[in-house]
Parts: sequence; C-alpha cells; structure tokens
Amino acid sequence: MTAPAPTVVAVDIPSDVDGTSEGLRGVMAIPVGEGPWPGVILVHEAFDINDNMRRQVQRMAEAGYLAIMPDLFSQGGARKCLMATFRALSTGRGRAFQDIEAARRMLLARPDTTEKVGVIGFCMGGGFALALASGRRYDVSSVNYGRFPKDADAVLADACPVVASYGGRDRSLTNAAAKLDALLTRNGIPHDVKEYPHAGHSFLNEEEEGAPALRPVMRMILGAGPNPEAAADAWARIEAFFGEYLR
Repeated sequence: MTAPAPTVVAVDIPSDVDGTSEGLRGVMAIPVGEGPWPGVILVHEAFDINDNMRRQVQRMAEAGYLAIMPDLFSQGGARKCLMATFRALSTGRGRAFQDIEAARRMLLARPDTTEKVGVIGFCMGGGFALALASGRRYDVSSVNYGRFPKDADAVLADACPVVASYGGRDRSLTNAAAKLDALLTRNGIPHDVKEYPHAGHSFLNEEEEGAPALRPVMRMILGAGPNPEAAADAWARIEAFFGEYLR
C-alpha cells in the first residue's frame, strides 16, 4: 500500500517580528510519521503561491522536512506587493525579509521540529535564499535561478553551505553559476553549484508560469519552462545536500 502524501494546508503566521505584513499567511506541509523533523522555509517565485509552489512545499515534506512557505504578498496581493518585494530583495532589508523571519520563528517554535533549518527559493525566492544564506540563521540554502545580492562577496563572506542550480538558456542570468561557484570558493563556503545547459528559468516547475500571452516571450528571453531531466538531477542534489547539513 502506498504511504499517504503530506498535505499542503493554509496557515496563519504570527506577526511577532516588527515590520511584518498584516495578516501574514502561508502554506505548510508536515511529513508523515513521527517527528521531530528538520525545518525548511521555502520562498516563492514572483507569481506568488500557486500550484507549482504548493508542489515544492509538498516535495520538501515528502523528503522529511517540516516545510513552510510564507506568502510575501499577504498585504495586498502581487499587484500591490511585487515592487516592494523586489525592492526589499535589492536593498537586503524590508517587509519581505521580516515575513520570512516570522515564518522561521513559527517553525522553530513548534515542538515537532529540530533546531536545524534550511531555506530554499525559486526565481525571486532564489534571490532571497541566497541573501539569507548570510548571517548563519540557516544551516543550508538552496538557490534556484536566483539573482545575486548587492556586494555579494561581502554579504556571502559568512554564508551557510549553498546548493544552487541555474539554466544555461536563461539569458537573464548568464554565467551566474560560474560566478557564484567562484564567489563561494573564494569565501571558503561549502557549495554545490551547477548549470544545466539545456534548461532555462523556472525549470524545476512542472507547469509553465504566467499569462499565456506572455509565455512565448518568457521562453525566448528566459528559456522559461519545465525541464524534467534537469529537475530530477537538481532535486537529487538538493536532497543530498540538505540531508548532509540538516540531518
């Protein structure tokens, strides 16, 4: 008999961190069986928490991690929050970072989690995952087609271990994998960085993102879209890397 899969459920996230969104919410999945489990904070793409993102939350729970994804657009939706969220990512501070921290504290306050916490992000969330690797609040970070923070060498000087994946067809992040590999090597940070030549942006997703009218443009510029072969290899690397630093 096949074991039941973890269920992704909506949650309210306590706003006990200054500067968080009003009515902060998100989604969570708990592994099947008995804990405690290591925790993972997931940071969503620019298209908010959709079916692709819920599947990523479920996948982390299936791998044995208590997984929470805060909705960075809780206070007004993507239309009102998107620019402010990208501004926070650019400056390294702001409400989005506070929302993520509130989710991390919620996770650590649960009796069914260990003290180990990782962070994983996709697209916009990949940029947050890379920025959050600094400061040692997380034990490991998975960066998936994420942009670099400003002054990346200085920001990542004390980073936690990083596993990162980029698509070679993503023209918005040309040579990002090689640059990140070199940066982490200079700083002596344990890492596993890989570029997939035939994949593009968002290749870990199972379905295409965005309005149908925009998808041809996204495919042309970003090479955006699923790539099951690259995704399978990237997930294997992520799970092995997280297993090394969170178990």
